[in-house]
Amino acid sequence: MAENVSQGPVTVLDLHFQTTGTVGSFLVRTPEGPVLVETGPESLFSALETAVNDQGFALEDIRHVFITHIHLDHGGAAWRLARHGAQVYVHPAGARHLVDPGKLLGSARRIYGEDMERLWGRLEPIAPERITPLEDGQLVRFGSMGFVAIHTPGHAIHHITYRLEDGLFTGDVGGIRIGQGPVIPPFPPPDIDLEAWADSIARMRAAAPTYIYPTHFGIKGDGAAHFDSLEENIRRIAAWVRDQLDEGGTVEGMVPRFQAFMHDLLAEHGLSESAIQDYEIADPAFMSVYGLARYWRKRES
Repeated sequence: MAENVSQGPVTVLDLHFQTTGTVGSFLVRTPEGPVLVETGPESLFSALETAVNDQGFALEDIRHVFITHIHLDHGGAAWRLARHGAQVYVHPAGARHLVDPGKLLGSARRIYGEDMERLWGRLEPIAPERITPLEDGQLVRFGSMGFVAIHTPGHAIHHITYRLEDGLFTGDVGGIRIGQGPVIPPFPPPDIDLEAWADSIARMRAAAPTYIYPTHFGIKGDGAAHFDSLEENIRRIAAWVRDQLDEGGTVEGMVPRFQAFMHDLLAEHGLSESAIQDYEIADPAFMSVYGLARYWRKRES
């Protein structure tokens, strides 16, 4: 069972998305009060509130919320925090979708259909004055502690990695790593860009983090090895999808083969069936098929 573990001022809050240890939020104790990095989806807002309370705070104590990108498992509950008085920090390209979430909602509904609200909950607008877009390299300071925004596209054009002291909050561009398993890149449509992703990994490596805080999931202390695993699996998974496209057939037909491929890849690392399923919960395989197929077709057109 995953726990709400801490490293220095950072505590990872397990939001219990379908199981333990798949989706997290991070509570950071600063000289000016608690700060939240990632909110999780609105469907888990009560779990977030309970986790914050368990750390000795009320939601109203959180005046600042940083989200790595606007995908619903990362920032879907940001509007709820904003209505409790928090300022929400986000990439400039994502800010407008928090003010007017119609396009974001429409895209999610096309993908998830009737499961949309069960999985992700509701999404409502945030008042523009409650949103602060962050430029690349911008510093937000709370007393002696400061968050530095590092624009890191590849997974999404509106992705930010946040550096805090000797740690990085890597969202999805830093990959998914459940327990001590491998680092798996999530490839959802429509923004996958492998060249940009490679540049973003170089920027994260240059920060030389002692700790990595992946939203999926936890606190990791092996920065160089983490990025090595991420790069290896980006190459391996992207090449598999490209080869499948070259052989012909439909993208829909590729999904079950990709699920089997990912199962075997994870099993190579000695993961149990339950651990493999945790990866699927955090990163549904069908999303990567559609995202990579779109990338390769766009690149080769």
